[in-house]
Amino acid sequence: MKIVFTGGGTGGHFYPVIAVAERVNQIIDQEKILRAKLYYISDSPYDREMLFENGLLYEEVKTGKMRTYFSFKNFSDLFRTFFGVLNAVFKMFSIYPDVVFGKGGYASFPTLFAARILRIPVIIHESDSAPGRVNKWAGHFAKKIAVSFSEAGSYFPKHKVAWTGQPLRAEIEHPAGRKEALDYFKLESDLPVILILGGSQGAELINNTILDALPRLVNNYQVIHQTGVNNFKMVTDRAQVVLGDNAHKLRYVSMPFLNPLALRMASGAATLAVSRAGSMIFEISSWGIPSILIPITNTNMDHQKKNAFNYARAGACSVVEEANMTANILSSEIERIIDDKQGYQIMAQNAKAFNKPDAAMKIARAIMDIALSHEK
Repeated sequence: MKIVFTGGGTGGHFYPVIAVAERVNQIIDQEKILRAKLYYISDSPYDREMLFENGLLYEEVKTGKMRTYFSFKNFSDLFRTFFGVLNAVFKMFSIYPDVVFGKGGYASFPTLFAARILRIPVIIHESDSAPGRVNKWAGHFAKKIAVSFSEAGSYFPKHKVAWTGQPLRAEIEHPAGRKEALDYFKLESDLPVILILGGSQGAELINNTILDALPRLVNNYQVIHQTGVNNFKMVTDRAQVVLGDNAHKLRYVSMPFLNPLALRMASGAATLAVSRAGSMIFEISSWGIPSILIPITNTNMDHQKKNAFNYARAGACSVVEEANMTANILSSEIERIIDDKQGYQIMAQNAKAFNKPDAAMKIARAIMDIALSHEK
């Protein structure tokens, strides 16, 4: 049995692939399936260690990116995409998997195109309220389509769609105990904790707003701030200046990146999360805590704004748009949510109700069913 996973080179595409691969390996072990091989095909490995830990063999296929705005790079990337497709056809023919799981993103296009040519069954998953261009195209020939938001189902043939929710890695789906989590970050036990998540690359707007708000926030709260690797030094240097001789400066903890252990601890400590409106929504939902979402403006298909307002309609979050993102507005919104005890509990319950905890296993089971039937 051979299974190929493919997706774009961002955490939003990569981590759900890992979550599904974890469950596929679980099924393989439970059902004692022999000679199973799993592959990950993309333009970058993203995290080689995580691929190795989950038994995924990496195959590189470089490709171009078709931007929605004018750029001379679009012309050169046409050739990169063409040669990427040729490379993908060659590699897919040599592997000849029983099924391909596509997570979307431009880096998945060559592999899905090759699967189409070679008539290899395809399953795709869409994380956003509105699908990206690759998944929307792949939906025409995919055998099954899983979606995280029910609204996304309207873009695909209805008989193929299943509203599974978002596949989450097992190690972060269940937060640590609060005491253990607070000890991990050396935080006080009697104050709320605000978790700031700008994504693995960080978010300059969120970072700058948090730094401006820090003196006010640390008076009543503790802050765990994921800054992004490239922004870590700048943020920590500015935080030292902003907080200066503040008696509460130890209530602020900055980290460049939250690995699975740190994220599990941070989720156990967090009272409220501040985040972008990508796939992190589903991790926050699984933790059952309220959130404030700041969607990126002018993304492809405006998907972050759609994600944020769909989640807000579920009663699980508040949305602050980038144009309104100031230290005063963010601080006031944090205080409003935490001070309203009844409203806070309702938001927490709505967040938990939004979560569909068995998404990764449902997708893995569908992949295995097709792979086993194709093998015969």
